[in-house]
Amino acid sequence: PCWCVQLWLPAATLEFSGDQDFQQFLQKDLEYIRKIKGDVAQLQQLMCTTFQLCSEEELMLVKQKLGISQAPLDQCHSKTFQDACFSQIRDGLQIYHGHLSLLLQLLPAHSSTVDNLRLDASNLSTNIQQQMEDLGLNTVTYPKTEGQGMLPSLLSDFDKQAGGFIILANFQRFLETALRALRHLTLL
Repeated sequence: PCWCVQLWLPAATLEFSGDQDFQQFLQKDLEYIRKIKGDVAQLQQLMCTTFQLCSEEELMLVKQKLGISQAPLDQCHSKTFQDACFSQIRDGLQIYHGHLSLLLQLLPAHSSTVDNLRLDASNLSTNIQQQMEDLGLNTVTYPKTEGQGMLPSLLSDFDKQAGGFIILANFQRFLETALRALRHLTLL
């Protein structure tokens, strides 16, 4: 499937496009997201070797049953792109920070890797919040829909393992979309 994102940029984005601070903000976030993507890929590989869970396609029915959804980034391809997209990236990072706690249970021998990933997600979320405030961008907090950001009760060991794999796959897609959105802004 194509994970293409069409971006609509408002006039407010163009005001910042040549701004040195804004470009530095984007470059720093792009580097951070690339690092986090690499860490997520490393944990995905660990899930594959540890639990033989290597393909999301094999888990589609389990994914539906567990009801683990991806953090939204729909504002990253709307006409109110800038403020709303940054807010959704920040909020999504906070959601995945919480979801990654499941991996601490699943991969105790790799807790430092998981803790570092959680710390990176939290730090990037905080950096985005601070940078938005420094640049005078509106910070938007979206109301959570029922259950958003919450993990369902995962009863069996397999549900926990599959849930961990699905969380990592969702997080990787989330990061790819965020990376494309921010990269697009650097081209303006």
